[in-house]
Amino acid sequence: MATVVLKQLSKRYGGSESLAVDSVSLEVEHGEFMVLLGPSGCGKSTTLRMVAGLESISSGELAIDARRMNDVPAKDRDIAMVFQSYALYPHMTVLDNLAFGLRRRGIAKPEIERRVREVAETLGLSEFLKRKPHALSGGQRQRVALGRAIVRDPKVFLFDEPLSNLDAALRVGMRGELVKLHHRLGATMIYVTHDQVEAMTMGDRICIMNGGKVAQIGAPLEVYRRPADTFVASFLGSPPTNLIPARFNSEALHVGEAKLAFSRKSSVENVLFGIRPEDIRIDGANPHAHGEVLAVEPLGAETILRLRVAGVAADVMLRGPRTVSAKVGERVPLAYDIAAAHLFDPQTQQRI
Repeated sequence: MATVVLKQLSKRYGGSESLAVDSVSLEVEHGEFMVLLGPSGCGKSTTLRMVAGLESISSGELAIDARRMNDVPAKDRDIAMVFQSYALYPHMTVLDNLAFGLRRRGIAKPEIERRVREVAETLGLSEFLKRKPHALSGGQRQRVALGRAIVRDPKVFLFDEPLSNLDAALRVGMRGELVKLHHRLGATMIYVTHDQVEAMTMGDRICIMNGGKVAQIGAPLEVYRRPADTFVASFLGSPPTNLIPARFNSEALHVGEAKLAFSRKSSVENVLFGIRPEDIRIDGANPHAHGEVLAVEPLGAETILRLRVAGVAADVMLRGPRTVSAKVGERVPLAYDIAAAHLFDPQTQQRI
Protein backbone atom coordinates (compact mmCIF):
# COMPACT_ATOMS: atom_id res chain seq x y z
CA MET A 1 0.00 0.00 0.00
CA ALA A 2 1.02 3.62 -0.45
CA THR A 3 -0.06 7.21 0.02
CA VAL A 4 -0.33 9.38 -3.09
CA VAL A 5 -0.05 13.15 -2.64
CA LEU A 6 -0.73 15.74 -5.35
CA LYS A 7 0.30 19.31 -4.52
CA GLN A 8 -0.88 22.05 -6.89
CA LEU A 9 -0.50 19.66 -9.84
CA SER A 10 -1.01 21.36 -13.21
CA LYS A 11 -0.78 20.40 -16.87
CA ARG A 12 -0.59 22.70 -19.87
CA TYR A 13 -0.36 21.25 -23.37
CA GLY A 14 1.76 23.00 -25.98
CA GLY A 15 -0.17 25.56 -28.03
CA SER A 16 -2.94 25.86 -25.44
CA GLU A 17 -3.56 29.02 -23.42
CA SER A 18 -5.63 27.25 -20.75
CA LEU A 19 -4.58 24.58 -18.28
CA ALA A 20 -5.93 21.06 -18.81
CA VAL A 21 -5.35 20.44 -15.09
CA ASP A 22 -5.26 23.47 -12.82
CA SER A 23 -3.60 23.28 -9.38
CA VAL A 24 -5.08 19.97 -8.23
CA SER A 25 -4.26 19.12 -4.61
CA LEU A 26 -5.30 15.74 -3.29
CA GLU A 27 -4.09 13.17 -0.77
CA VAL A 28 -5.00 9.51 -1.26
CA GLU A 29 -4.47 7.53 1.93
CA HIS A 30 -3.05 4.03 2.40
CA GLY A 31 -5.57 1.47 1.15
CA GLU A 32 -8.10 4.10 0.04
CA PHE A 33 -10.36 3.78 -3.01
CA MET A 34 -10.38 7.32 -4.42
CA VAL A 35 -12.65 8.15 -7.37
CA LEU A 36 -11.97 11.06 -9.73
CA LEU A 37 -15.38 12.01 -11.11
CA GLY A 38 -16.39 14.60 -13.66
CA PRO A 39 -17.66 15.24 -17.18
CA SER A 40 -15.63 14.63 -20.32
CA GLY A 41 -12.75 17.09 -20.62
CA CYS A 42 -12.61 18.01 -16.92
CA GLY A 43 -9.00 16.82 -16.52
CA LYS A 44 -9.55 13.64 -14.52
CA SER A 45 -7.81 11.26 -16.97
CA THR A 46 -4.95 13.71 -17.49
CA THR A 47 -4.48 13.85 -13.71
CA LEU A 48 -4.39 10.05 -13.55
CA ARG A 49 -1.90 9.89 -16.41
CA MET A 50 0.40 12.31 -14.59
CA VAL A 51 0.28 10.03 -11.54
CA ALA A 52 1.12 7.10 -13.82
CA GLY A 53 4.00 8.92 -15.49
CA LEU A 54 2.36 8.84 -18.92
CA GLU A 55 2.05 12.64 -18.99
CA SER A 56 4.69 15.14 -17.90
CA ILE A 57 3.88 17.52 -15.03
CA SER A 58 3.89 21.21 -15.96
CA SER A 59 3.99 22.42 -12.36
CA GLY A 60 3.31 21.18 -8.86
CA GLU A 61 4.52 18.06 -7.12
CA LEU A 62 3.56 14.37 -7.06
CA ALA A 63 4.72 12.07 -4.27
CA ILE A 64 4.15 8.37 -3.65
CA ASP A 65 5.07 7.21 -0.14
CA ALA A 66 6.75 10.59 0.45
CA ARG A 67 9.06 10.10 -2.55
CA ARG A 68 8.93 12.84 -5.19
CA MET A 69 7.87 11.30 -8.50
CA ASN A 70 7.86 14.22 -10.95
CA ASP A 71 10.92 13.01 -12.84
CA VAL A 72 10.70 9.27 -12.08
CA PRO A 73 9.95 7.16 -15.21
CA ALA A 74 6.61 5.33 -15.27
CA LYS A 75 8.31 1.91 -15.08
CA ASP A 76 9.98 2.84 -11.77
CA ARG A 77 6.89 4.18 -9.96
CA ASP A 78 5.58 0.75 -8.87
CA ILE A 79 2.08 1.42 -10.15
CA ALA A 80 -0.24 -0.65 -12.35
CA MET A 81 -2.81 0.87 -14.70
CA VAL A 82 -5.98 -0.58 -16.19
CA PHE A 83 -7.23 1.25 -19.28
CA GLN A 84 -10.66 1.73 -20.83
CA SER A 85 -9.56 -0.46 -23.73
CA TYR A 86 -8.48 -3.88 -22.52
CA ALA A 87 -5.06 -3.52 -24.23
CA LEU A 88 -4.46 -7.28 -24.24
CA TYR A 89 -1.95 -8.98 -26.51
CA PRO A 90 -4.24 -10.71 -29.05
CA HIS A 91 -1.68 -13.40 -30.04
CA MET A 92 -1.06 -14.48 -26.43
CA THR A 93 -3.12 -16.76 -24.21
CA VAL A 94 -4.64 -15.49 -20.98
CA LEU A 95 -1.80 -17.13 -19.07
CA ASP A 96 0.84 -15.39 -21.18
CA ASN A 97 -0.97 -12.04 -20.91
CA LEU A 98 -0.94 -12.35 -17.13
CA ALA A 99 2.67 -13.49 -16.96
CA PHE A 100 4.17 -11.17 -19.59
CA GLY A 101 5.07 -8.27 -17.29
CA LEU A 102 6.57 -10.57 -14.67
CA ARG A 103 8.72 -12.30 -17.26
CA ARG A 104 9.98 -8.94 -18.52
CA ARG A 105 11.02 -8.06 -14.96
CA GLY A 106 12.98 -11.30 -14.60
CA ILE A 107 10.82 -12.86 -11.88
CA ALA A 108 11.61 -16.52 -11.23
CA LYS A 109 9.39 -19.00 -13.08
CA PRO A 110 7.97 -20.73 -9.94
CA GLU A 111 7.01 -17.31 -8.52
CA ILE A 112 5.34 -16.33 -11.81
CA GLU A 113 3.34 -19.57 -11.84
CA ARG A 114 2.24 -19.01 -8.22
CA ARG A 115 1.12 -15.43 -8.80
CA VAL A 116 -0.70 -16.23 -12.05
CA ARG A 117 -2.49 -19.18 -10.45
CA GLU A 118 -3.60 -17.11 -7.44
CA VAL A 119 -4.83 -14.20 -9.57
CA ALA A 120 -6.64 -16.53 -11.97
CA GLU A 121 -8.45 -18.17 -9.05
CA THR A 122 -9.32 -14.79 -7.50
CA LEU A 123 -10.81 -13.46 -10.76
CA GLY A 124 -12.43 -16.70 -11.93
CA LEU A 125 -10.09 -17.09 -14.90
CA SER A 126 -8.57 -20.50 -14.14
CA GLU A 127 -10.54 -22.31 -16.85
CA PHE A 128 -9.65 -19.70 -19.48
CA LEU A 129 -5.85 -19.66 -19.11
CA LYS A 130 -5.28 -21.40 -22.46
CA ARG A 131 -7.70 -19.20 -24.40
CA LYS A 132 -6.77 -16.13 -26.41
CA PRO A 133 -8.60 -12.79 -25.99
CA HIS A 134 -10.80 -13.24 -29.09
CA ALA A 135 -12.38 -16.29 -27.40
CA LEU A 136 -13.40 -14.33 -24.29
CA SER A 137 -16.41 -12.16 -23.48
CA GLY A 138 -16.01 -8.46 -22.71
CA GLY A 139 -16.25 -9.08 -18.98
CA GLN A 140 -13.66 -11.86 -19.13
CA ARG A 141 -11.26 -9.64 -21.09
CA GLN A 142 -11.64 -6.90 -18.52
CA ARG A 143 -10.87 -9.40 -15.76
CA VAL A 144 -7.70 -10.38 -17.61
CA ALA A 145 -6.72 -6.71 -17.80
CA LEU A 146 -7.36 -6.43 -14.05
CA GLY A 147 -5.41 -9.61 -13.42
CA ARG A 148 -2.43 -8.30 -15.34
CA ALA A 149 -2.34 -5.34 -12.96
CA ILE A 150 -2.93 -7.37 -9.78
CA VAL A 151 -0.27 -9.98 -10.56
CA ARG A 152 2.41 -7.27 -10.38
CA ASP A 153 1.52 -6.53 -6.72
CA PRO A 154 2.09 -2.76 -7.17
CA LYS A 155 1.91 -0.02 -4.56
CA VAL A 156 -0.88 1.80 -6.38
CA PHE A 157 -3.61 0.71 -8.82
CA LEU A 158 -4.85 3.24 -11.39
CA PHE A 159 -8.10 2.70 -13.32
CA ASP A 160 -9.03 4.86 -16.31
CA GLU A 161 -12.77 4.25 -16.94
CA PRO A 162 -12.23 0.46 -17.08
CA LEU A 163 -15.94 -0.44 -17.29
CA SER A 164 -17.02 2.01 -19.99
CA ASN A 165 -16.87 -0.56 -22.80
CA LEU A 166 -19.08 -3.09 -20.99
CA ASP A 167 -22.85 -3.36 -21.26
CA ALA A 168 -25.04 -2.27 -18.34
CA ALA A 169 -25.42 -5.71 -16.74
CA LEU A 170 -21.70 -6.45 -16.93
CA ARG A 171 -20.85 -3.03 -15.47
CA VAL A 172 -22.98 -3.75 -12.41
CA GLY A 173 -21.30 -7.13 -11.95
CA MET A 174 -17.79 -5.76 -12.43
CA ARG A 175 -18.45 -2.89 -10.01
CA GLY A 176 -19.15 -5.46 -7.33
CA GLU A 177 -16.05 -7.47 -8.28
CA LEU A 178 -13.82 -4.40 -8.03
CA VAL A 179 -15.20 -3.46 -4.61
CA LYS A 180 -14.62 -7.01 -3.33
CA LEU A 181 -11.15 -7.00 -4.85
CA HIS A 182 -10.30 -3.76 -3.08
CA HIS A 183 -11.39 -5.17 0.27
CA ARG A 184 -9.41 -8.36 -0.38
CA LEU A 185 -6.20 -6.64 -1.44
CA GLY A 186 -6.42 -3.57 0.81
CA ALA A 187 -4.59 -1.69 -1.91
CA THR A 188 -4.47 2.02 -2.73
CA MET A 189 -6.64 2.61 -5.80
CA ILE A 190 -7.43 5.70 -7.89
CA TYR A 191 -10.37 5.25 -10.23
CA VAL A 192 -11.45 7.65 -13.00
CA THR A 193 -15.05 7.70 -14.22
CA HIS A 194 -17.78 10.00 -15.55
CA ASP A 195 -20.43 7.62 -14.14
CA GLN A 196 -21.84 8.97 -10.87
CA VAL A 197 -23.30 5.56 -9.93
CA GLU A 198 -19.82 4.01 -10.09
CA ALA A 199 -18.46 6.85 -7.98
CA MET A 200 -21.19 6.65 -5.33
CA THR A 201 -21.11 2.86 -4.97
CA MET A 202 -17.36 2.21 -5.20
CA GLY A 203 -15.40 5.10 -3.73
CA ASP A 204 -14.31 5.66 -0.13
CA ARG A 205 -14.08 9.30 -1.21
CA ILE A 206 -14.92 11.17 -4.39
CA CYS A 207 -12.92 14.01 -5.94
CA ILE A 208 -15.27 15.88 -8.28
CA MET A 209 -13.49 17.85 -11.01
CA ASN A 210 -14.73 20.58 -13.32
CA GLY A 211 -12.75 22.62 -15.83
CA GLY A 212 -9.44 21.13 -14.69
CA LYS A 213 -10.03 22.10 -11.05
CA VAL A 214 -11.20 20.27 -7.95
CA ALA A 215 -14.80 21.22 -7.16
CA GLN A 216 -15.22 19.12 -4.01
CA ILE A 217 -13.67 16.17 -2.18
CA GLY A 218 -15.54 14.02 0.33
CA ALA A 219 -17.30 10.78 1.16
CA PRO A 220 -19.98 9.90 -1.42
CA LEU A 221 -23.01 10.68 0.75
CA GLU A 222 -21.37 13.78 2.22
CA VAL A 223 -20.81 15.21 -1.26
CA TYR A 224 -24.31 14.22 -2.35
CA ARG A 225 -26.02 15.74 0.67
CA ARG A 226 -23.86 18.87 1.01
CA PRO A 227 -22.72 19.94 -2.46
CA ALA A 228 -20.15 22.75 -2.39
CA ASP A 229 -21.54 24.54 -5.44
CA THR A 230 -24.19 24.38 -8.14
CA PHE A 231 -21.98 22.26 -10.42
CA VAL A 232 -21.67 19.48 -7.84
CA ALA A 233 -25.37 19.76 -7.00
CA SER A 234 -26.42 19.39 -10.63
CA PHE A 235 -23.78 16.86 -11.73
CA LEU A 236 -24.22 14.38 -8.89
CA GLY A 237 -27.72 12.92 -9.00
CA SER A 238 -30.17 11.88 -11.68
CA PRO A 239 -32.41 13.73 -12.18
CA PRO A 240 -30.16 16.59 -11.04
CA THR A 241 -30.88 19.01 -8.23
CA ASN A 242 -33.59 21.58 -9.00
CA LEU A 243 -31.96 25.04 -8.95
CA ILE A 244 -34.70 27.65 -8.64
CA PRO A 245 -34.13 31.43 -8.48
CA ALA A 246 -35.46 32.74 -5.16
CA ARG A 247 -35.29 35.90 -3.05
CA PHE A 248 -35.41 36.87 0.59
CA ASN A 249 -37.53 39.60 2.06
CA SER A 250 -38.12 40.50 5.68
CA GLU A 251 -40.65 37.71 6.13
CA ALA A 252 -39.56 34.65 4.19
CA LEU A 253 -37.76 33.10 1.25
CA HIS A 254 -39.86 33.39 -1.91
CA VAL A 255 -39.50 30.43 -4.29
CA GLY A 256 -41.89 31.09 -7.13
CA GLU A 257 -45.19 31.73 -5.40
CA ALA A 258 -44.13 29.74 -2.33
CA LYS A 259 -43.12 31.48 0.91
CA LEU A 260 -40.67 29.34 2.89
CA ALA A 261 -39.46 29.84 6.46
CA PHE A 262 -35.78 29.45 5.59
CA SER A 263 -32.95 30.61 7.84
CA ARG A 264 -31.08 33.52 6.24
CA LYS A 265 -27.32 33.15 6.84
CA SER A 266 -25.91 35.85 4.57
CA SER A 267 -26.71 39.31 3.26
CA VAL A 268 -27.40 37.94 -0.23
CA GLU A 269 -30.98 38.73 -1.18
CA ASN A 270 -31.28 36.87 -4.49
CA VAL A 271 -30.29 33.21 -4.20
CA LEU A 272 -30.66 29.86 -5.92
CA PHE A 273 -32.88 27.44 -4.02
CA GLY A 274 -31.49 23.93 -4.53
CA ILE A 275 -33.60 20.89 -3.77
CA ARG A 276 -33.21 17.33 -4.99
CA PRO A 277 -36.15 15.64 -6.74
CA GLU A 278 -36.55 13.10 -3.92
CA ASP A 279 -36.95 15.96 -1.40
CA ILE A 280 -40.17 17.16 -3.03
CA ARG A 281 -43.33 15.21 -2.34
CA ILE A 282 -46.97 15.36 -3.29
CA ASP A 283 -48.72 16.49 -0.11
CA GLY A 284 -52.21 17.95 0.02
CA ALA A 285 -52.11 18.56 3.77
CA ASN A 286 -49.40 21.23 3.95
CA PRO A 287 -48.43 22.22 0.40
CA HIS A 288 -45.85 24.92 -0.33
CA ALA A 289 -46.80 25.19 -3.99
CA HIS A 290 -48.75 23.53 -6.79
CA GLY A 291 -47.43 22.10 -10.02
CA GLU A 292 -48.90 21.01 -13.34
CA VAL A 293 -47.70 17.57 -14.42
CA LEU A 294 -45.94 17.80 -17.80
CA ALA A 295 -44.58 14.26 -18.00
CA VAL A 296 -44.70 11.02 -16.03
CA GLU A 297 -41.77 8.55 -16.14
CA PRO A 298 -42.62 5.28 -14.34
CA LEU A 299 -39.33 3.45 -13.71
CA GLY A 300 -40.66 0.49 -11.76
CA ALA A 301 -39.08 1.15 -8.36
CA GLU A 302 -39.87 4.88 -8.57
CA THR A 303 -41.72 7.45 -10.65
CA ILE A 304 -40.25 10.71 -11.99
CA LEU A 305 -42.57 13.68 -12.56
CA ARG A 306 -41.74 16.75 -14.63
CA LEU A 307 -43.72 19.72 -13.35
CA ARG A 308 -44.50 23.32 -14.24
CA VAL A 309 -44.62 25.30 -11.00
CA ALA A 310 -46.16 28.77 -10.85
CA GLY A 311 -43.54 31.50 -10.77
CA VAL A 312 -40.69 29.13 -11.69
CA ALA A 313 -39.24 29.39 -15.20
CA ALA A 314 -37.56 25.98 -15.49
CA ASP A 315 -39.35 22.65 -15.13
CA VAL A 316 -39.18 21.10 -11.65
CA MET A 317 -38.34 17.40 -11.26
CA LEU A 318 -39.87 15.23 -8.54
CA ARG A 319 -38.86 11.67 -7.66
CA GLY A 320 -41.72 9.82 -6.00
CA PRO A 321 -42.58 6.24 -5.04
CA ARG A 322 -43.85 3.79 -7.65
CA THR A 323 -47.35 4.27 -6.26
CA VAL A 324 -47.59 7.84 -7.64
CA SER A 325 -50.64 7.95 -9.88
CA ALA A 326 -50.50 11.50 -11.24
CA LYS A 327 -51.46 12.07 -14.87
CA VAL A 328 -50.24 14.57 -17.45
CA GLY A 329 -52.16 17.84 -17.12
CA GLU A 330 -53.11 17.18 -13.50
CA ARG A 331 -52.42 19.87 -10.89
CA VAL A 332 -50.78 18.46 -7.76
CA PRO A 333 -49.87 19.98 -4.34
CA LEU A 334 -46.14 20.05 -3.55
CA ALA A 335 -44.28 20.12 -0.25
CA TYR A 336 -40.54 20.87 -0.01
CA ASP A 337 -38.28 19.20 2.58
CA ILE A 338 -36.71 22.44 3.79
CA ALA A 339 -34.15 20.64 5.98
CA ALA A 340 -32.68 18.94 2.90
CA ALA A 341 -32.59 22.06 0.70
CA HIS A 342 -29.60 24.35 0.03
CA LEU A 343 -29.10 27.97 -0.94
CA PHE A 344 -26.47 29.01 -3.47
CA ASP A 345 -25.07 32.41 -4.37
CA PRO A 346 -26.06 33.02 -8.04
CA GLN A 347 -22.88 35.04 -8.60
CA THR A 348 -20.23 32.72 -7.13
CA GLN A 349 -22.32 29.53 -7.51
CA GLN A 350 -21.09 28.49 -4.04
CA ARG A 351 -23.35 27.10 -1.34
CA ILE A 352 -24.29 29.70 1.25
